[in-house]
Amino acid sequence: MEKEHQIFGIRAIIEAIQAGATVDKVYIQKEASSELMKDLMKVMKRGNINFSYVPVEKLNRLTPNNHQGAVATISPISFFDLESLIETVIENGKKPLFLILDQISDARNFGAIIRTAECTGVNGIIVQKAGSAPVNGDTVKTSAGAVFNIPICKVEHIKDAIFLLQASGIKTVAATEKTDQNIYDISLNEPIAIIMGSEDRGVNPSVLKIVDEKAKLPMFGTIGSLNVSVACGAFLYEAVRQRS
Repeated sequence: MEKEHQIFGIRAIIEAIQAGATVDKVYIQKEASSELMKDLMKVMKRGNINFSYVPVEKLNRLTPNNHQGAVATISPISFFDLESLIETVIENGKKPLFLILDQISDARNFGAIIRTAECTGVNGIIVQKAGSAPVNGDTVKTSAGAVFNIPICKVEHIKDAIFLLQASGIKTVAATEKTDQNIYDISLNEPIAIIMGSEDRGVNPSVLKIVDEKAKLPMFGTIGSLNVSVACGAFLYEAVRQRS
């Protein structure tokens, strides 16, 4: 974790949240139960801040300083409101191209995807608050700075984002091997949002039930899947090809 992108100590984190800092995630020591820690929990819940309980050893690895059982990551970017972003893209007369990442947790994969998305003209990336990779130093470096050039929206639930996109006339396409439909056989030359699943389980089954289309990449080797950032690049460049 980049030192300039973290804060430590319960009081410091409370003040950062109350001051409106873009707190990406808070790591809380397991079984910590001081009155000040209870105050932090209340502040985080009011602000819908993503947090997780971790062993003290992890906190000690994050910082050698007196963390008091809490370390927070501060995002180097500000996140966009999804509804406002959709309206802006449509009003500008663009053919929307959105990317939804369903709990991709590796920061380097996240950064590589952001870089490809920026290069292919994606209008915005949508991630879920819980379970998604943070925007940290690894993300920034792997994205080659693209993270500062493309809107990223954080939502409470991926399914709510999908319903909002569909209500706005944007077709949702999930990348999954659980289909007979090939990516090259569906239309991407229209307002679309492409959904990429997590590294270990792919797109959540509950998400697959509500999308408009499902598509897969043809595979000819003995390995059954691609790295998610590579697969995402293949999907996005097929959209570019169809739209050119």
